[in-house]
Amino acid sequence: MARHEEQPAARQRIDKWLFFARLRKSRSLAAKAVETGDVGINGVKIRQPSHMVRPGDVIVLSLDRNDMVVKVLHPGERRGPYEEARLLYQDMTPPPPPPEERNLFAQATRERGSGRPTKRERRETDRLHGGPGDED
Repeated sequence: MARHEEQPAARQRIDKWLFFARLRKSRSLAAKAVETGDVGINGVKIRQPSHMVRPGDVIVLSLDRNDMVVKVLHPGERRGPYEEARLLYQDMTPPPPPPEERNLFAQATRERGSGRPTKRERRETDRLHGGPGDED
């Protein structure tokens, strides 16, 4: 007879792992993020919250307007404090670009409460959107 020893679970559901790693507030929000396509594992978008992850997998997670890239180091056992959850992954997110290198979205947005746009700012916004006054 072969002895079956208890081995620690090396694989875990992605929704559960995101919840344990404190990358999502609840397991249902983690499952919803997976179903909407906001999560990719090893370069492949997944749609199943039951998809299994294991140590070494690279997860790309869309958060608001930023993408977070993490490498799974360990499966989670519980949703503990931040210090404990931080040990489950390695953050590989590239640093943000310097503030002087603003993307088109950042150029088109204005600070809330800064008043009406000046004529120059309005022309730049119209040029970005291809609206009236775009003679290029």
